[in-house]
Amino acid sequence: MKMKKRMLGSLFAGLLMAGSALAEPLKIGYSDWPGWVAWEIAIEKKMFEKEGVDVQFEWFDYVASMDAFAAGQLDAVSMTNGDALVTGSTGAQSVMILVNDYSDGNDMIIGAPGIESIKDLKGKKIGVEIGFVDHLLLLKGLEKAGMTEADVELVNVPTNETPQVLASGQVDAIGAWQPSSGQALTLVPGSKPIFTSADEPGLIYDVLAVSPASLAANRDEWKKVIKVWYEAVDFLNDPKAHEEAVSIMAARVGLSAEEYKGFIKGTKILTLEEALPFMKKGAGFDSIYGSTEIADQFNVDNQVYADKQPVADYIDPSLMESLK
Repeated sequence: MKMKKRMLGSLFAGLLMAGSALAEPLKIGYSDWPGWVAWEIAIEKKMFEKEGVDVQFEWFDYVASMDAFAAGQLDAVSMTNGDALVTGSTGAQSVMILVNDYSDGNDMIIGAPGIESIKDLKGKKIGVEIGFVDHLLLLKGLEKAGMTEADVELVNVPTNETPQVLASGQVDAIGAWQPSSGQALTLVPGSKPIFTSADEPGLIYDVLAVSPASLAANRDEWKKVIKVWYEAVDFLNDPKAHEEAVSIMAARVGLSAEEYKGFIKGTKILTLEEALPFMKKGAGFDSIYGSTEIADQFNVDNQVYADKQPVADYIDPSLMESLK
């Protein structure tokens, strides 16, 4: 009888081990933006292992990461709140469960030498990836200057090609985010930012967006992922650990720590206490709901997709709120 119990116990233990071995990690796509590169801190410092959550981070170019998510190859992807609507409009629904940051200067409208302000762009050519977030940034800049899109000529340019297009003289200004915006400023002496995301905080939120199926099946695991994120943010903000954190992030994108500090400065990476107010419902840029509604209208106006999206369905603040 004892032998039989031992055999059953061994069989049960073996089944548990087999189940564990077969369990798939949470697959998360991320790309070259400081608020997402900060995940590298958690990876390098083995914070996920300490929290007991199995994750697999996959590095992509930004658009490719969204394509992989839309193809069902990822459980979650790092993207902007507006782009979450774009992927959702194609059928790849997602739920934003975490606000990593908002852009605080890294997204820029950059004028060629001699262009000193948005008003100087009247009648000029601007290279920007039409339908993407810096197109929206440009529209807000024009609006603040008392102008509209009709006052300028847009040239559709992939964001990663904007530095070369500005340098070639084909356009008088570009819209780009880091690292492309920084590359343009280096490549074109005398160029300067004439309007940035620091002039419109909350226009661009950067988030972790999860498939509804994965969120439903792994809710407790996703809560652990969010908890680890804030451990990484605390590590970055700790004066004793800050230099190491910056070095980890810089190494991920092949830059020196000194170079990367400027990128971090233009990104408001949020603590839990800072992020929670943005997850409350509101109509303006100080709420992810309001900001996403504005992005939704922009996407429809620019024929990115035809019909307005149900914005509230894309946002679930409850996991963040449970960590209070």
